[in-house]
Amino acid sequence: MPFIAFESGQLTAEVKKKLIEKLTDVSAEITGIPKELFIVSIREQNDENIAVGGKSVKTIKSELAKKNN
Repeated sequence: MPFIAFESGQLTAEVKKKLIEKLTDVSAEITGIPKELFIVSIREQNDENIAVGGKSVKTIKSELAKKNN
């Protein structure tokens, strides 16, 4: 059975649901393997434990939220 591993910062339940559906669908489409055989694992890290460009994901999310308001 194909195994898809996705690792990220904290995600909402809705985002995880969409990821599982989309990752499975596109993988089945590309490989021709039935989607019922795919296993998807989502591993979340605390947003304070991941950083990009010297800023934690928590800080980046906070800055983006301020920009979008």
